[in-house]
Amino acid sequence: MIAFPAGVKVWIAGGVTDMRRGMNTLALQVQEGLGRDPHAGEIFCFRGRKGDLVKILWHDGVGMSLYLKRLEAGKFIWPVSRSGEAVQISAAQLGYLHEGVSGYPRR
Repeated sequence: MIAFPAGVKVWIAGGVTDMRRGMNTLALQVQEGLGRDPHAGEIFCFRGRKGDLVKILWHDGVGMSLYLKRLEAGKFIWPVSRSGEAVQISAAQLGYLHEGVSGYPRR
């Protein structure tokens, strides 16, 4: 697991994301779709249609990073929001999500 700063805000994008999108297009999605600043140090997570691929976008104050994880078997457990918008979780819950453990409340 990547060591993110304590207390960092983590946002899970609702629905599915086109995993062909790169760093710049995902940053634009954060800005326009989620209404957040992609350069503010928050973490943004996106899941592909099949559920086996996750991309994490994070600006650490020096530069933008894009992390990708693909599962060989199974799917990532993803929270469901009523409105289909972003869901905020803690950095610890991101660790659970990254490891495939359900450790956050479903909505």
